Amino acid sequence: MKDGIHPDYKKMKIKCVCGNEIETGSVLDDITVEICSNCHPFYTGQQKILDSEGRVERFNKRYGNKK
Repeated sequence: MKDGIHPDYKKMKIKCVCGNEIETGSVLDDITVEICSNCHPFYTGQQKILDSEGRVERFNKRYGNKK
């Protein structure tokens, strides 16, 4: 490999707006994300599945088990 053409790879921290910090390696100095696994609704168990119009039932009624 040639000297002087590769970027500096260093340890850094990714910061989330919730305050969580993840240590990783990167060529960038600072990374800030809006959502991480610490505050994402899917990973925290706060996710809500909305089926306000009964789409699943309507699908099953239309295309369900026809014998």
